[in-house]
Amino acid sequence: QVQLVESGGGLVQAGGSLRLSCAASGRTFSNYNMAWFRQAPGKEREFVAAITWAGGSTNYADSVKGRFTISRENAKNTAYLQMNSLKPEDTAVYYCVSSSYYRGSLRRSGYDYWGQGTQVTVSS
Repeated sequence: QVQLVESGGGLVQAGGSLRLSCAASGRTFSNYNMAWFRQAPGKEREFVAAITWAGGSTNYADSVKGRFTISRENAKNTAYLQMNSLKPEDTAVYYCVSSSYYRGSLRRSGYDYWGQGTQVTVSS
C-alpha cells in the first residue's frame, strides 16, 4: 500500500520560503515519478511541479517557475518542494503525489497516489 506523508507547511510572510517534504512508503520509491499539486480555497486543484523517477528531469507550472524547486532523495524515499519568494496567491493545501507508471515519462497527469495535504499560508 503506497503511503505519502507531507510535512513542512505553515504560515509565512510574503517573500519568505518554505520547504515541503514528502515521505513515501509501500513500494520502490525510485521507480516512480513524483509531483506536487495544490488547491486554493474555492479553486480547482492545480499542478505545481513534477520530477522523474531518477530525478533527471523536472517540470513546473508557469506560476511557480523560477521560485519553486522540486527534488528527491531516492535513498531516503523522500521528495521535496523548495518554495522561495512566496506570494499570497501561493496559499493553498499542497499535495504530494506519486505516479502509477513504472519509470514513466514526465507528465502533469496520471498520478494515482495522493498524500493528505499540508497547508501553506502566505500573508501579505
